[in-house]
Amino acid sequence: MTAVATSRTSWLGGVRLVAGREVASYFDTAIAYVYGIGFVVLANSIFMNEFFLTGTVDMASYFEALPLLLAIFIPAVTMRLWAEERRQRTIELLLTLPITPMQAVVGKFAASLALYGVFLLGSLPIVGMLSALGHPDFGRIAGGYAGLLLLGGQLLAFGMFVSALSGDQIVAFVASTAVAFVLVLTGNPQVVAVLDGLSPSLQLGTLLRESISPMPHYEAFVRGLIELPALVYFGGMTAVFLALNAVALDRARA
Repeated sequence: MTAVATSRTSWLGGVRLVAGREVASYFDTAIAYVYGIGFVVLANSIFMNEFFLTGTVDMASYFEALPLLLAIFIPAVTMRLWAEERRQRTIELLLTLPITPMQAVVGKFAASLALYGVFLLGSLPIVGMLSALGHPDFGRIAGGYAGLLLLGGQLLAFGMFVSALSGDQIVAFVASTAVAFVLVLTGNPQVVAVLDGLSPSLQLGTLLRESISPMPHYEAFVRGLIELPALVYFGGMTAVFLALNAVALDRARA
């Protein structure tokens, strides 16, 4: 048991080393500040515009608008995670440390997820405002935030994988953004209807929504429902992309 505990502590120590290095790089440059201010101002402005039009004391419009915003914002965060390491040739130094590729991947993922979580905290004034104005459903609000974390984690894992395959940040950004938009838009009812209309026999829109799009699962969280299929979907997709990322790094090291 002691050997197992020591091994686990050593593994987590490697993850913390990479995560700490990544968080420091965020705040040593303007990345965290520029992305954070841009994300909070844009997301909160979208909500406030809708709030003044409808006067509804809930955050439904915020959670509905965020997936499309994340389709741009998340790739902007992940595009540099490995592509920049390759450009500066620091990836060789990282991979010579006594850590495994999976430790490096999990460390960078933890750092980027923590940064994303900090940006989401910028919406807490909205919760305070709604509490002062009425009686919002805090269960649904909590579910919406849980959905945002899981959706963001999936997109972060995919963006990291694309960045690991590319040596160019712009290529990584464009590819990640394109796929993120496909994942989000294939869950849009209008897009689904158009695709179904173009292929009545195949029902392509419905097939894509039910098979690959995260939106049905995300929408369940926004409604305040925590369902096992949604947890399995987000957890499984995130784990798969992190594992593929580790494989890509292992091949690069070889």
